[in-house]
Amino acid sequence: MLDINRLDTSNNEFWSQLEELLAWDNVSDDAVQSTVKQILHDVRRKGDQAVIEYTNKFDRMSAENMSVLSISQARLQQALDGLPDVQRAALEESAARVRRYHDKQKMESWSYTEQDGTLLGQQVTALDRVGLYVPGGQAAYPSSVLMNAIPAKVAGVKELIMVVPTPDGQVNELVFAAAAITGVDKVFAIGGAQAVAALAYGTESIPQVDKIVGPGNIYVATAKGMVFGTVGIDMIAGPSEILVICDGKTDPDWIAMDLFSQAEHDEDAQPILISPDAAFLDRVQASIERLLGDMERASIIRVSLNDRAALIQVKDMDEAIEVSNYIAPEHLELSVDDPQAMLSDIRHAGAIFMGRYTAEALGDYCAGPNHVLPTSRTARFSSALGVYDFQKRSSLIMCSENGASELGKIASVMARGEGLTAHARSAEYRIKK
Repeated sequence: MLDINRLDTSNNEFWSQLEELLAWDNVSDDAVQSTVKQILHDVRRKGDQAVIEYTNKFDRMSAENMSVLSISQARLQQALDGLPDVQRAALEESAARVRRYHDKQKMESWSYTEQDGTLLGQQVTALDRVGLYVPGGQAAYPSSVLMNAIPAKVAGVKELIMVVPTPDGQVNELVFAAAAITGVDKVFAIGGAQAVAALAYGTESIPQVDKIVGPGNIYVATAKGMVFGTVGIDMIAGPSEILVICDGKTDPDWIAMDLFSQAEHDEDAQPILISPDAAFLDRVQASIERLLGDMERASIIRVSLNDRAALIQVKDMDEAIEVSNYIAPEHLELSVDDPQAMLSDIRHAGAIFMGRYTAEALGDYCAGPNHVLPTSRTARFSSALGVYDFQKRSSLIMCSENGASELGKIASVMARGEGLTAHARSAEYRIKK
């Protein structure tokens, strides 16, 4: 029997109970911090040698040099060509849909000219080089390659370098195939904190990148946090989350499976269902109990459900939205008759799946929008990964003679008010006498 949290907003302790349920400590312990710091130091100092040593140690490899860990474009194409037709078609169609969606996100440079001839604007340029971390071995996700590589390529990134561990020499052909489809430029069979360090600092074989994106374990996440500033990073992601708001009219089996779809990721994953219908919550609980035994990852799902899941009863749909906005979920399903009527009131969510037929799983693979989303309530202030994460914006200012004179008068007053005389005099030199 599962012991899933049942919360009710009518309970005076509801909000404190919810806060406790949502709490997740994403801070690595001292041992992890110390290990990662040493790995970063070694890779920065010894380059390829340290990368090879740590790869052999942690991934149980026997590489003698970096050429063994470098995956050729021919090998990537071989993986793609070797896929069964159905699998290749699915991968290619998913990639096409993701590219089509992200094509619409691309920002362009713009400028305008004021009456005195002063030009102001913004120049948009792509990052030069990006590193993509992809989990390897059994936990291999070709969808992560699509979701990270495609927006980078759409943005115009010149060089995309992928790192993917191959523990015990175990290769995931789908990951290699996805790299071929998306046009990844270089691939190295390395992972862990040593791969993050190689991307951040550069080695004899691996060029330094400007930004590192992609998911990983606690060592990868810790390393990304430590190298931030030397390079950019996408985010420090927490466990996967799904929040379903349902009016009680959807098939409870559908809802149970939607909750499973995130719970199977990780024992720390958080599936939550909100409904004003207590009887419906009971039916979903019954579906969960009945369906769980058939799941291949039942043991993981069970821990997630017992430790971090919740079935929440609210008084009405307005209150459901209020609770949802507080949670700020990574994935939000609006399993109701008219989801668009609710949309304007949803302020915080990584991705919103509207209607009874829109399973969150579609967004993970092939709908089009990015599946790299803010977790742990960070949707309050951050967004899905997109093309804009691989573009920079430079301000453009070109003053005419008259513009410089008039702006100089304003700048002079402001600068002297701040006690910055050199600023003031620099502007004053351009004031027409």
